[in-house]
Amino acid sequence: MGTKMRWEREFVPDASDVWLFASSGAYLARSTPALPDTLRADMKRDIERKPTPSPPPEQPPVPVPEFENKGQETEDERLLKRAPRALPGFDAAADSWRVFRIMGEFVEGFDTLARLGPAVSIFGSARTKPDEPMYAASEHVAAKLAERGFAVITGGGPGIMEAANKGAHEAGGASVGCNIELPFEQGMNAYVDIAVNFRYFFVRKTMFVKYAEAFVIFPGGFGTMDELFESLTLIQTGKVRDFPVILYGSDYWQGLLDWLRGAMLVEGKIAAPDLDLLLVTDSAETVVQHIVERYEASLERAARREEQQWKETSIGPRPVTGRGGFRPPRPLPRPD
Repeated sequence: MGTKMRWEREFVPDASDVWLFASSGAYLARSTPALPDTLRADMKRDIERKPTPSPPPEQPPVPVPEFENKGQETEDERLLKRAPRALPGFDAAADSWRVFRIMGEFVEGFDTLARLGPAVSIFGSARTKPDEPMYAASEHVAAKLAERGFAVITGGGPGIMEAANKGAHEAGGASVGCNIELPFEQGMNAYVDIAVNFRYFFVRKTMFVKYAEAFVIFPGGFGTMDELFESLTLIQTGKVRDFPVILYGSDYWQGLLDWLRGAMLVEGKIAAPDLDLLLVTDSAETVVQHIVERYEASLERAARREEQQWKETSIGPRPVTGRGGFRPPRPLPRPD
């Protein structure tokens, strides 16, 4: 599909065909059924809007221009809503057409963040005020991570997210905001340098995990808990490896930890090693040291695995990889 993956869509309002092209001009998909009118209007509106990433607005946080839908349905809500089949005008193909928008969001996220470098995702409550201790702690942790060469990824909103973006931005690091369309309480903070706007939670959550080396989780609500337990599930099931999860603020997390030990562990719903997936601390230095050590160890393991794979599948001296390098084909087995 070429080196650049940003979507370009040719929209013809009266045509029954929708063509999707990559910027390289490669043909991707064509569908002959007529596009539903509601989705046609949504796609036309998307094309006319400014592409992401967009520059962050000035403080205080204000709604992202693309997401001016307060009190209206979000795209996630439309996707998950079950429409009554008996109503006139029901179109069973409408959900299938949404695949193209979802695919476009994945491409936009991958294209924007693929060259980011090592990064850490920081989560926490959007309701944390700037004068609260956890706001200062998040800012401090992010600054320390930026000083060690890590980009900082947040949801781009206020509270803990704003503090983390501020710390990374003012320390000279890369400050990333992955914004989400919500009917309330959402705006891009002024300290985001790289902004990506999403309409689907599951696409956004993929970016948090895929481009991060660790999660640092500050006190928060349901959204924070969602990110915490999703990361633990991915680690427990082997979907991601070498991935530290750090809970900042021992007083806040103690009740949850007691419940995990006293209920989940006692009843056999989790194993004792599962609790070792979490590090609880009140120290920014401990956070940074733990992430750096785990990251360096993962690089060493990856280098050993690559070296071992090379020994098992190649012949002759190992060539220099990278620009101008080459990798000889895997040798075929000798005939009997």
